[in-house]
Amino acid sequence: MKTKIDIDKKSVRNYSIVLIIGLVLGWVFFHSSEKTTEASHNHVEQAEAATIWTCSMHPQIKQDKPGQCPICAMDLIPLETNTNNEVGIDPNEIQMSESAMKLAQIQTLIVKKEYSNKEVYLLGKVKPDERNISELTARFGGRIEKLYTNFTGQNVVKGEKLATIYSPELVTAQKELLESIEYKESNPSFYRASRNKLKLWDLTDAQIDGIETKGEPQNYFDVLSPISGTVTMRHVSVGDYIKEGNALFQVINLKKVWLMFDAYESDLPWLHEGNKVEFTVQSIPGETFTGKVTFIDPFLDAKTRVANVRVEVDNPKLELKPEMFANGIIKPKISGGKKDLMIPKTSVLWTGKRAVVYVKVPEREHNSFLYREITLGPEAGDFYIVKEGLSEGEEIAVNGVFKIDAASQLEGKPSMMNPSGGAGSTPHDMSKMGKNAEKQIDHSKMDMSQKAEPTSAETKANLEHAMFKVSGNCDLCKATIEKAVKGLEGINVADWNVETKQMHVSFNNDKVSLDKIHKTIAAAGYDTEMVKGNDNAYKNLPECCQYTRE
Repeated sequence: MKTKIDIDKKSVRNYSIVLIIGLVLGWVFFHSSEKTTEASHNHVEQAEAATIWTCSMHPQIKQDKPGQCPICAMDLIPLETNTNNEVGIDPNEIQMSESAMKLAQIQTLIVKKEYSNKEVYLLGKVKPDERNISELTARFGGRIEKLYTNFTGQNVVKGEKLATIYSPELVTAQKELLESIEYKESNPSFYRASRNKLKLWDLTDAQIDGIETKGEPQNYFDVLSPISGTVTMRHVSVGDYIKEGNALFQVINLKKVWLMFDAYESDLPWLHEGNKVEFTVQSIPGETFTGKVTFIDPFLDAKTRVANVRVEVDNPKLELKPEMFANGIIKPKISGGKKDLMIPKTSVLWTGKRAVVYVKVPEREHNSFLYREITLGPEAGDFYIVKEGLSEGEEIAVNGVFKIDAASQLEGKPSMMNPSGGAGSTPHDMSKMGKNAEKQIDHSKMDMSQKAEPTSAETKANLEHAMFKVSGNCDLCKATIEKAVKGLEGINVADWNVETKQMHVSFNNDKVSLDKIHKTIAAAGYDTEMVKGNDNAYKNLPECCQYTRE
């Protein structure tokens, strides 16, 4: 029989074991929970610390905490950063999810080599072949006794009589010839001289032989057509007195004509002698004529900015008449049948100085693009030929490219308007910040990421950026406008885009005002958003620069 003392000892031992087990379990549970909580807390702190806040309108602003933009006072937004762990990723890559790609309608294309065909459309006129124009002039003075050609447009054949002339000088020369016949044996040089004198007056050997045979001078002589063709000018009438050298008739052979087409500068790289040309004229609908380029003018017309392209065509039926308008088309191959690296025009962002594409980075878990500047060759329809910057097999964005560029600019990475990345230029007028601009910018500088390029507070406070439209047409306009603006003191950047007509200026507002810039451009003859161009300066612009004024 067990005693009461033994029972108590046993109970104490059991309670002790349970207590120890409970302590152990409690330590394990609470210690693990503490580690989990601490790890979670550290992860949240790291995530918060890694978030960069930026302004949607001024991507150069970067802060490590939320707040307001020191320039425009807009609420800052978090800047998306790369969160994957891919090895060897370029910090300038723009990553986009599948949903973002669909929303932005981004499409890509693999670059490959193709035949660079292009259709060049030309407008021209039918012109006479200058080598088949004959201008008849009077070789001796006299009076027009009779006309056999009474109107222009009359067709004549070689040797046909055009007019009859009475000339006292010619009668005297005939008498000298008849007298020299007596001395033909004793003084042959005198005879030959008399005969050659008549030849120089455009008499044929048959006419001179007839004078010698008849033995008496002729009073009237016929003017004969030197070529077969069409009389295009008649300068005399019956009874007119003429002097030596006066114009009588113009005769043109129209069995061969020229087509003179106008080619713009952008078309010239595609045009070469020997190119086949197909053309039509309105007066002969449904019929297509063909010819070959035989000559390209080495000079551009200073006013029209075009070069003449000549095509020689046979015209046996005289269907093609001078001054007819013609529409031509040439389908050349710029590389002589070789393939060129070609990309669609939609894939290129063009600033006037730089051509930019976005190349898709291969073997990435997420869609990723890189900014790249390339060198373009001539246009080929809806495509550009690439000279440098791309390789066959690379994949580029061909649709939604501007949206990729906008995302790149917001993240402070290289973009079309800011190829170096970091702080970019914006069209906002920093002078609106008032006298506290320097303090505000200095404050933003303290909160910005260290990647921002350091500049002095004075430069930041005084520097303004502005964009506005300026009317104009061509690269010559661009040179004139930019030269006028750059001539002002305090101008940092002056860039006018031919296609968008946008003028971007960066200037020191202590030295020059925006109003002064507008007036300077207007003085050169170009309309701006604020000031109308000077009328006299506009009239003195080259014809290609005389834009349509509103």
